[in-house]
This record gives sequence, structure tokens and C-alpha cells, in this order.
Amino acid sequence: MELPWLGEHCSERACKQLDFLPLKCDACGEVFCKDHIRYDDHKCSSAYKKNVQVPVCPLCNTPIPVQKGEIPDVVVGAHMDKDCKYNPAQQKQKIFTNKCLKPGCKRKEMMKVLCEQCGGNFCIKHRHPLDHDCKGSSHPTSKA
Repeated sequence: MELPWLGEHCSERACKQLDFLPLKCDACGEVFCKDHIRYDDHKCSSAYKKNVQVPVCPLCNTPIPVQKGEIPDVVVGAHMDKDCKYNPAQQKQKIFTNKCLKPGCKRKEMMKVLCEQCGGNFCIKHRHPLDHDCKGSSHPTSKA
């Protein structure tokens, strides 16, 4: 061999392949070839330090802390049963909530349409003082 100082051998016992582009595991610090660099491939004993996944509640989208040795599905299920802040009513809020005050009218508007004279909330059809028989001010309104 012309350049014996180049490359390193894979730390996996069954492999020991001479690799000229060796990879160092960020958890245990040992050198591996491309076939054994993943934590599962070399059964890394320090993988728990780096291979951390935080489950997220599917209802309220908050991260749920999981202690070492706990099963994430069980912890998320317990969160959903006890601590979850999910409000299903919040998902289906009604948009048209401003009911017209004109007797007999059942229309609702998305935004408040207030009469300047009486201050009542009306639909678009009854928004003008003459359309809802306004009795709010003493000065006469013209029929324009």
C-alpha cells in the first residue's frame, strides 16, 4: 500500500472495512463506514442523546415532553385525555352572527351594520332609517 496513513477502519466488529472517507458518529464518537453510520446500524449505545423526537398532539398542535423509557403514544394519549386545550367549538365558529333587529327579519350579517340614529344592528336590506321605521332621532329623515 502506497499511503498507509490514509483512511480509517470501520469500528463495527463484523465490518472493519478500510474507508477513505470515514464518518464519525455524533453520539458515541466512533468511526464508521457509510453502511454503519446510522445509530441502528451500529447499535449505538449513546443514540438516546441525539436521536430525540418530540411528539406533537394531533388536536392542539403542542409538543408533548416524553421522558426516557416512556412510550410516546401512551404519553400523547394521556395528554389528550387530561391536559389537551383543543376546543372543537372553536373550529366551527359561525361567521354570520349579527342578527337584524327589524321585527320579522331573520337575516344575519357578517359585520355589524349600525344605524347612526338609533344605534340598532340591522341587515343590509334594513340598514337605512326609513327601512326599519327608526325612532332614534327627532329630526325628520328624507325619503331619498
